[in-house]
Amino acid sequence: MTRPGPRLIFAVLLAAATAFAQGGPPPQRPQIQQQLTFVPYHAGGIYDVDETVGWTVTPGPDKPTYSYKWTVRRNNAVVLKEGKLDLSSGQAKIEITADQPEMIYVAVEPYANLVIEALPAGAVAPAPVDPTTGYLGGNTGRNNGLYAVGAAVAPTKLGLSTPRPADFDAFWNQKLAEQAKIPINPVLTPVPTDVAGVELNMFVLDALGSKTHGYVAKPAKEGKFPAVIQLQYAGIYALNARAAAQRAAEGWLMINVDSHDKLPSDPAGDVPKGYQAVGNTDREKSYFLNMYLRDSRALDYLLTRSDWDGKTIVLTGGSMGGQQSLMLAGLRPEKITSVLVCVPAGADSNGDLHGRKAGYPNWATTNPDVATTALYFDTVNFASHIQAPVMAGMGFIDTISPPAGVWTALNQIRAPVEPLPMIESEHDNLTPMKGRACPARTRELLDVLVKGGEFRPNGIRQ
Repeated sequence: MTRPGPRLIFAVLLAAATAFAQGGPPPQRPQIQQQLTFVPYHAGGIYDVDETVGWTVTPGPDKPTYSYKWTVRRNNAVVLKEGKLDLSSGQAKIEITADQPEMIYVAVEPYANLVIEALPAGAVAPAPVDPTTGYLGGNTGRNNGLYAVGAAVAPTKLGLSTPRPADFDAFWNQKLAEQAKIPINPVLTPVPTDVAGVELNMFVLDALGSKTHGYVAKPAKEGKFPAVIQLQYAGIYALNARAAAQRAAEGWLMINVDSHDKLPSDPAGDVPKGYQAVGNTDREKSYFLNMYLRDSRALDYLLTRSDWDGKTIVLTGGSMGGQQSLMLAGLRPEKITSVLVCVPAGADSNGDLHGRKAGYPNWATTNPDVATTALYFDTVNFASHIQAPVMAGMGFIDTISPPAGVWTALNQIRAPVEPLPMIESEHDNLTPMKGRACPARTRELLDVLVKGGEFRPNGIRQ
């Protein structure tokens, strides 16, 4: 099997993330060898405390060429159990008795090449495939030999790993009050589109400390329309203007917000590559401060438009877009009517200090100043203010938006929630086909809401 080059892999992952965020079909990805198959004891991946969490492991569909070891970790951080996979009888089991609310993450890694071990003396061993691990295959989308499986144990009982700052609300109320003194000053620039029956504009708004940019699209007719605000996944890129127009063609007043202070048509702007770490030792200097305020300013602008129906505002986004959606729903709870997010990032930012592997924005919270700053931008601390129903998809082996953090955020929400477990899914850009349930559910709900229907969360979907 020939390993695709790093540029091809990057291009495919970026295309997958783009397609996911805009609701398009996933791109074709290089085929990755699968030497192992896992069947969970509970098909839905959810267990109670004191139950046995486990998987039956069998070879295939590709013939195993490696020996494997496995590590069971609580919240992908605390090692609970280790062993080696013995498939000599045709199958093996990995299991552990759950003793507390937690996410179980099992890493199954190759440690020896069976082909090399079987070679006669003096024979030349085949060259390794992955330059770091020396292996290929796996189910995590990386083609480095790594497999992972995950499970949830009493996940609705997962609580905060770190207390909410006492002045959290005061800090954000002050910022909103300061921004409210600044006129919005919207400037619209018409943008041509080949989507029929749609009016599309680029917008720029004045916000506190920066400017908000994006696209606004609406049906090209008189009337008042339900609104959807799209927030963006991580990275620096041009927004998809046509996707915004297509959403408007469905009947929405669509606001597509750039995460950065740049034109939405600009693929780079003057944005530092490592923007997520900029100012992360000081809440007044964090890059996320102005990002969050720009999101709020986009909502301010929407509320001034005479073509909004005055009732419906849906927030949606994936990864960092889900992070911004949960934040905005908690920062401005009185205005939001539904929140539809997939693999939302930015939760449980101090988890690494408390036995939980944290994900994006991957702040180095061993620095006390970083740990303190992170709490003011963590979705779990906005979540308790959310009043709108929330649907949130999560991958049980996601290492970018770890599910323990997503559950923790959902558990703070007093409004009805619909967790959507995707038990085989890593982050959407790594295993897009395994995460399709979330954009599909988002599409289903948007189709209901645009017609004036109601989103009534139905609890845990398995």
